[in-house]
Formats: sequence, structure tokens, C-alpha cells
Amino acid sequence: MKKQMKFKILIFCIGIIFFTNCTNISTNVEQKPLSKSQESIQVVENQETKDQEIETPKVEDQKVQDQEAETPKAEDKKVQDQKAETPKVEDQKNQDQAQKTENQQSKNQDSTISNEQKSWWFKRNKEHLPPGAQQEINITDFDTYYLGNTKEKVLYLTFDEGYENGYTSRILDILKENEVQAAFFVTQPYVEQNQELVQRMIEEGHVVGNHSITHPNLTTLSDEEVIHEIQGLATYYEEVMGHPIDPFFRPPSGFYSQRTLKLTQEAGYKTIFWSMAYKDWVVDDQPGKEAAYQHVLENHHSGAIILLHAISKSNTEALDEILKELKQQSYQFKSLYDLP
Repeated sequence: MKKQMKFKILIFCIGIIFFTNCTNISTNVEQKPLSKSQESIQVVENQETKDQEIETPKVEDQKVQDQEAETPKAEDKKVQDQKAETPKVEDQKNQDQAQKTENQQSKNQDSTISNEQKSWWFKRNKEHLPPGAQQEINITDFDTYYLGNTKEKVLYLTFDEGYENGYTSRILDILKENEVQAAFFVTQPYVEQNQELVQRMIEEGHVVGNHSITHPNLTTLSDEEVIHEIQGLATYYEEVMGHPIDPFFRPPSGFYSQRTLKLTQEAGYKTIFWSMAYKDWVVDDQPGKEAAYQHVLENHHSGAIILLHAISKSNTEALDEILKELKQQSYQFKSLYDLP
């Protein structure tokens, strides 16, 4: 019995020893050190793994950063280009418009032609000779007259008609009775309000000349406005009267310049000033019949272009006697179409 017990104990001890040895062998196998080449390979692999782990986010981060950086730059560039282009385009448009305006102004107004305002004047004499007048502008260059044929005893009677004051009908009667032709310079309001009188002027053989639409100082207007004042009346006149206006123009209030004379000439008109006139247009301060008569008789001369205002009561009262006396002195009354 004791031997069996010892034998079992021996077997148990041997088993424990065997189990312990197996465990150590297994541990040693798992923890066996690597050779140098294996260690090197392992180091490289580990390093590559680390590099991949490190580089991957760096590359991705860099791409994201590049995209983020490039996108605003591109957008900013577009915006900057647009901002840069917009003022350039606007500046170019403004420059083109300014140049166009300058060219148009240059075209419309010849800088070599003066627009210095002049007011028509003449100098009377007591010898019944043609009077002197302004010499600053050679008005003959612009088809402009203040005298007619000074070599013969001829006269050119003209009336200005800015508005009707009730005397034109009587004036037409006197002219007809004395077989005298005259010229009437009318404005547009006059034509609008007195078509019957204008029609009578035409039918009785008188000249109906252009005195502008609104009677302005032409030297204060642009080229286009001057032309409008002249041509606008001509267009209206022909529309309502069915007859072209006669190609003679009288500058309102006698104001003129080289420029306005040239524009009038280019519009196809002769400008008609005067060599005889006096202050007869103030309706509330009329000089009287005798003064009107004496004015004409003291200042007549060969080739005279006589200016009378049809609104004057004094002129109307003296007209018949004036015409008869001048005819008695062998003067002939001519039409503006007879100007030399």
C-alpha cells in the first residue's frame, strides 16, 4: 500500500515536471529573438507603416488646404478682374461719349467763326446819301444787306410783325391803293393768330419774310437752336399757309454775329438789316403822325431799306402821305427779290 502511494506521488511529480518544461519551451519559442536581417526588415516595415500613417493625413490635409487656398484666390481673381474691367469699360464709354460730344460740337460750331454779339447800327446823314454802318464784319460774305441798289432812286419798304396791334389791315389797304410792294417779317405766333392777314399779304404780292419762331437773341443759342428758330417757322408757315415762306430773314432786335449770319446763309436765306429806322415800336409812346412823316422825308436815300413797325399808330397814320411824297420825288419801290 505504501509502495503504491509512493509510486503515485512519483508519477504526479514527473507529470508536474513535464508540464512545466512544456510551458517553458512554448514561451521560448514565441519569444525567440529575431535575427539582424529580420530585425532590419521589421524596422523598415514598421517605419513604412508609420510613414503611411503620417503622410496620408498630410497629403489629404495639403490637398484640402490647397483647394481651400485656390478657391478663394480664383474667386478673388474673378472679382478683381470684374472690378477692374467694370471701371475700364465705364471709363471707355465715358471717353467715347465725351469724344463724340466734342466732335459734334466741333462739327456744329466752326471755331474759326466768331460768335461775338453785335447789334446792328448805322449812321444817318442830312445829304440823303447812303449811311455808313458797322464795318467789323464784312456782311456781304454772308448774303447780308442793309442797302439795295444805291445807283438808282429805288427804295425797299419793310415792316416787322412780332404781333398784331390792329393796324396791318389798314397798312395793306394803303399799299394797295398806292401800288407799292413791301416785305413783312413775321414770327410764328403772328402767323398762328393772323392767317387771314398773312394770306392777304401773299395774294397782294408782298414778300413774307422769316423773323424766327419766338424772336430770341440768336447769338445766345446753339447752332441747332438757331436753325430750329429759322427752319421751324418755315416748316410751320408752309404747313398752314400752303406756300413756302420767302427766303429773307431779319435777325430779331438786330442782334447777330458771324456765326448766326453764316448759319442763316447756310439755311438758304438772305439776311436783311436796314438803313432807315427810328423808335416807333413803343405802342404807349408813339411820336405822332408828323414825326413819322418827317423821319422818312429827312432820311430817305437811294437804295434805302426802310424798317417800320406795323404796330405803330404813327406809321400807319403817316404812311399814305409818305408813299405819295416819295413817288413825287421819283422814287420807285422795289421788292427784296430785286436786291442786287
